[in-house]
Formats: sequence, structure tokens, C-alpha cells
Amino acid sequence: MIEQKIKAQIKKLPKNSGVYIFRDKNNEIIYVGKATDLKNRVGSYFLDKNNSEYVRPIEQMIAQVVNIETQKTETVLEALILEANLIKKHQPKYNVEGKDDKTFSYFVFTKEEFPRILIKRESDLVMESKKDLKNEKIKYSYIYGPYTSKVQMQIALKIIRKIFPFHSRNEKSEKGCLEFQIGLCPGPFTGAISQADYKKNILGIRMILAGKKKRLLAKMEKEMREFSQKEEFERAQELRDKIFALKHIQEIALLGNNKREKSYDDLRIEAYDISNISGEFAVGSMVVFGGLKPEKSQYRKFKIKTIQASNDVGMMREVLLRRFNNKWKKPNLIILDGGAGHLNMGREVSGELGMSIEIVGVAKGPTRKKLEVVGINEVRNEKIKKIISDKKFLKNITDEAHRFAITYHRKLREKI
Repeated sequence: MIEQKIKAQIKKLPKNSGVYIFRDKNNEIIYVGKATDLKNRVGSYFLDKNNSEYVRPIEQMIAQVVNIETQKTETVLEALILEANLIKKHQPKYNVEGKDDKTFSYFVFTKEEFPRILIKRESDLVMESKKDLKNEKIKYSYIYGPYTSKVQMQIALKIIRKIFPFHSRNEKSEKGCLEFQIGLCPGPFTGAISQADYKKNILGIRMILAGKKKRLLAKMEKEMREFSQKEEFERAQELRDKIFALKHIQEIALLGNNKREKSYDDLRIEAYDISNISGEFAVGSMVVFGGLKPEKSQYRKFKIKTIQASNDVGMMREVLLRRFNNKWKKPNLIILDGGAGHLNMGREVSGELGMSIEIVGVAKGPTRKKLEVVGINEVRNEKIKKIISDKKFLKNITDEAHRFAITYHRKLREKI
């Protein structure tokens, strides 16, 4: 009954950004996570549990989930902030247990005339607080967190700082400061901004980190109208620009993408092959390429456990399910050794798990020389389509998957 309820909930999940909340039988929150695509992310946790061979590292947590809640956000940035606020509020078991003091990081606001915003690890804050108690001084006025990714915090702060600039250097001067020249620092020590207006920028950042973006927008829109009524049109224009930027936050970097055209080396490609003799000694392989280069440390091999007869499609299905049973990095492209049957199966697995991944099948024929790419017309990403069209590369990666599979297959036969 519980599994049916969970599956029904996953089907209804939105594909928006936001946070997901796992509750146990006592209605306690046991885990909070963020996602760019809620349906995709939550679906990746739950696979076919009818097969007892599929064991995931987080099985203990998943086994306790009886209810899933989601909260949609307008942006990924807001999902990142909401996740931190919910973790702080509820202290979910699987978010905090087993974490050391280097895991979490915080945004801290310095206690200065013109406050700076820093990112500090929990261990650093603990050590600093002990020193501050001895010296009877307080360094920070506000602390926001915990956050699980320092890198994402750095990206988020860059995004926010373009709307609400602040001074970040230890030096109380903007002399020779590039950030001042490009507008990320408003220049408080050159007199380019008043202390009152600087504090408004800091308040704006605090309200964003507290998850009060709507209230902040309402406040700014009210101020903009007041400036217009006073005929202070420059101030009103400045606020209008900030409001527009806040409503249309560009968070491409936070999504893991970039405006620049990426090279092939930015794509993760996984190729799969099956090797067996009439169903005997059946194995599967996964090879990984970072663009055009093999990443051999990420290769994986699978001993087929659930298929006894000669059934390549069924074996490939087992391999894919077991692969996505692990929290390995999600691929941009999957290449399956096989034709339409393998391709359709791969798409079914992707759909069942709520994922959206480019998948193609490569049929080579008995001599493994003639390549027929199945599904290339359905590939939406033009860069990926270009990679697939490179027959030399395609042969290289599929041959590598075949080599890796057959090497493992022969190793098993030699043990008999």
C-alpha cells in the first residue's frame, strides 16, 4: 500500500524547481532536499523494489518514507535557500546525522559600519566564537544556514550581489578594486553610496536568504512609487531596475550550465554493452567518457543476476536499473549497444525513473563494422547530435564498452 501511494505521489509531482520533504510513519520529517526538477529528482530515489537484488546506499532512509511533500519555487536559487531554512528549522535525521563540522557552511554578515558577507564553515565559526568570547567581542551580526554546498553558495552570492552590491575586501578602501569598477562593490569608502542605502542592500540580501523575496519585492515597489511621487526619478529608475533583476534572476551557473558554448569535454557520456554465451556468464559494462576522453576510473561492470535465458534487452534493463540505483553523476547521453528494442527499453526505464536523458541505440551488425544509430532524430540537443554524428568517435566508445564487457565475461569463464 505504501509503495503504491509513493508511486502515485511521484506521478503527480511537478517538474518545477523546489524542495522535497520525506516524512516517516510518525509524520516526522526525515530528509529535505532541493531540485531543479522535482519529479525527476524524487523519482530517481525510488526504483522497482520487487527485485531484492537492487540495493541502494540510501535504502535505509527510503524504506522509512511513507509520504512526500514538495514546495515549488520560482527559481533554483530560492530552492537552495528554502532547503537551508527547512533543514535549520526541522533538523531532519538524514540531513544532519553523521555530518561532521566541515559539512555545513553559512553566510555570515560582519558587524561593521559597512557589513561584508562571508561564507564560513561550521568548524571555523565554532573556533572563532570561542576566541570572541575570550575577547568579549562579536564579529558577526547575522548568520544564515546551514547549506550543504559551499560551491553553490558562492555562485548564489555572485547572483545576488549583481542586484545588491556590497564591499567584500578587508581593506576599507576601493582603491584599485576591480569589483568597484565593475559594479559589484557600491563604493562605500569613496562616498559613492550612503550608509543608509548600503544598509538597504544588506537588508535586501538578508530578506532573500530568509526566504522573504515576495515581501522584499513589495517593499521595493512601494519605495519606487514614493520616489516617483517625489519626482526623484533617478532613484525610482534604480529601484525599478533592481526589481526587474530580482524578478528575472539569471541562475544558469547555479543550474550547472553556462552561457558560453561548452566544449565536448563538458558532457558526460555513458555507453553500455552486454556479453554472454546463450545466457551463460552474462555481464554488462558501463564506460564513461568526459566528452571525447575516457574516464576509466568511472567504468563499472555488472554480473547479470536476474536474467537466466539469452535476453540482451532484459539484461540491459537490469544494468540500467542497477546503474541508476546508485547516486553516480547523471549522464548527458546514454549509448546502448543494440537497436530499436534496446532504445525503447532505455526510454521506458528513463520514464519510470522520472528522468529526461538523451538515449540512442547503436546496431553494429555481425561484423561490428556497420554502425546504425537508432533514435538520432529524436535527440533534442544539437551538440549531442553532432557528437553522435561523428562515426569515428561513436565506434571508439562502443568498441570500448564491448572490450570492457567481453574482458569481464572471459574472466568469469576462466574461473570455471
